Amino acid sequence: MDEGKQRTEDDRGRGEAGGAEEPPEDRAEKAGRDGGTAHAPASHRRSGRRRRRGRSRGNAGGRERRSAGRRSRLRRALAFTGKAAALAVLLGAGAAAAAGVVAYRNTPDPAELRPQAGAELKGTSVDYADGEEAVTFGELHRIPVEREEIPQTVVDGVLAAEQRTFNTDPGVSPAGLLRAVVSGGASGGGSTITQQMARNYYDVLSQERTYARKLKEILISIKVGRTMSRDDILTTYLNTIYFGRNAYGVQAAAQAYFGKDVSELDRAEGAFIGAVIQQPGNFERYGADPEVERALEKRWAYVVDGLVEMYEADPGQGLSRAEADALEFPEVAARDSEGRFEGYKGYVKAAVERELRERYGLSDAEIAGGGYRVATSLREDLMESAERVAGEAADGAPAGTRAGLVAMDPRTGEITAFAGGADFLQEPDPSLVERAQAGTAFKPYVLAAALERGENPERLLAPDDAAAGGGAEEQGDGEEEEPEPGGGLLRPDRADDDGLLAGLAEETGPAAVAGLAEASGIAEEQFDTAELEPSIAVGTYQVTALDQARGYATLANGGVRMPAHLITGVTDQHGEVREPADAAEPASGTAAMSADAAAGTVRALALADLRERPVAPDDPTAAHTVAGMPGTYAGGRGAAWYVGATPNHSVAFVLAREGGGRIAPDAASAAAAAAGAWTAFAGDLLRDEEPVPFPGFSGLPDGGGRPPGPYVPDTVPPAREDPASETPTAAG
Repeated sequence: MDEGKQRTEDDRGRGEAGGAEEPPEDRAEKAGRDGGTAHAPASHRRSGRRRRRGRSRGNAGGRERRSAGRRSRLRRALAFTGKAAALAVLLGAGAAAAAGVVAYRNTPDPAELRPQAGAELKGTSVDYADGEEAVTFGELHRIPVEREEIPQTVVDGVLAAEQRTFNTDPGVSPAGLLRAVVSGGASGGGSTITQQMARNYYDVLSQERTYARKLKEILISIKVGRTMSRDDILTTYLNTIYFGRNAYGVQAAAQAYFGKDVSELDRAEGAFIGAVIQQPGNFERYGADPEVERALEKRWAYVVDGLVEMYEADPGQGLSRAEADALEFPEVAARDSEGRFEGYKGYVKAAVERELRERYGLSDAEIAGGGYRVATSLREDLMESAERVAGEAADGAPAGTRAGLVAMDPRTGEITAFAGGADFLQEPDPSLVERAQAGTAFKPYVLAAALERGENPERLLAPDDAAAGGGAEEQGDGEEEEPEPGGGLLRPDRADDDGLLAGLAEETGPAAVAGLAEASGIAEEQFDTAELEPSIAVGTYQVTALDQARGYATLANGGVRMPAHLITGVTDQHGEVREPADAAEPASGTAAMSADAAAGTVRALALADLRERPVAPDDPTAAHTVAGMPGTYAGGRGAAWYVGATPNHSVAFVLAREGGGRIAPDAASAAAAAAGAWTAFAGDLLRDEEPVPFPGFSGLPDGGGRPPGPYVPDTVPPAREDPASETPTAAG
């Protein structure tokens, strides 16, 4: 073989054995370090000649070598940094692992832990604002049973609801652990049955949502999973979990919901028992609230689908699709409160439980057995008055009409009274929960949004030609048509006022109106009850009495919304104070609108109250300036409102009839009935109080009395200029 050819093939072999070819930049940098010329192929030597020619034109090759050097140093620095970071991560992981091993070894074995004693589980006591006891609840029932007494119908129902792969899963959920880390231990849900059992059974685990408690729960759960059989874990869990209706364990739950032993429960009832675990404090009210009924029936269907999923994975458990489709929702026994929660007291219990869950983060089991003492802002005398006034108003209306009432302090957001119903186990709360068409009582939010936009309140209050002529229109035969009463904010004629406010809503923008209403206190979910269009001005949204009391309270408080609440303090059985989740919110409240917009709206409402709510001179409310407004919809059908506020009180009253039935012969009669009930309650509320002025309020004509007819300004302000146009336009 030719010697040159042999050298070429040897060189090729060495190149192939050496792997990928060195980049030109690396070879150039290496040549610079070695002080010689790199042994590169001919093509690269030609490239070198080009670089030499380049140097004669400006030393570009030198710059290129310096750039290559900088890139190499950067690569070395990054490599060092990466290695250092990796080492730090490894050291940190090692330290964490070591700490975890130490913590695990220091965690006592489940056999050494003491179960929670039933005697330590105490009920909750609720007090009025003056410290007198309002109601107590939480007399607990726990009846332990052996594993063989718990039928597979119940076991499958619980597993389908809580952990369908319990028999194969580890004792700790990695996904739940991650959520706990991210939320600082505050994340609920996602715990395995083993974790839930440990949390509910062992006395070393509190219900506090902290990193420390969650870590201890995880370590104990791991040991439980290593030392107890699945059957023992499940049996302990089923004997300690809370099911609502003061029932701990499946035996007590079977008796509370179905009036029989757990061993007698069928497939549908077993699925029900599993479904209740998610929200026991809410689902225990099945039969009293249509929304609760829908939610529980949906959860039950989810559990039944889980039974099918379990069967498909293992035919030894769960149900086939055909068997599942044949199931019907079981008949649930009526709850017996033994007369302890008659009248409004049952509704106080439900309201306190709801706020303890939402504001204080307590579980239903904690509320039922934590021994808490709860102080509230409720006044017993006003609760009695609200029940009496609401009952009389409902009795005077057609059958099927319910009355709701909420009173609160605009300065603090504290609820001082609300009306319940006949039986909280059979009827939903008509004041804090049930919704009704807002009607014309929604108009103040439209006006406030328009004032925020720059509308002139005095011009809006100026009557049109018909109103200036006495509020009546002359017909073709010479007779005058009386204005339609009830529901006018800016005009005495309801139809005229409706058109004006709908026009303002369109000009201001329905989204701006809804946004201001929500900022003032109307709950977010209420805006899903109607389309976002100018007609919201006349009350197409459905709202609660609490929503309206909160919204008008914001207006009365200079446009500042205070969070509505009835709980003023919570202490546990050891005297420790429990802080609410909103404890960090500013004590000064949240501005929903400017003070000027609030003052202008209050002025219009005060004038409307003079016109729409006639009272006798000796009535306790006569001396007070009230920013009030009636609310009717569709000629007295469905709902009738009166909502009014003073600087110290906001009161919303509503008569509502399910299905939109007629409450009164016409809108005026419906509005008068609501106004009369509002005045009766407000008389008890304001009887011994001195009148106080609204913030930024300039007063009413004629010294604040109750003059007849509409307010007519001495002068009408000039037309404002529309910001979107240079053409002057009259507002209203």
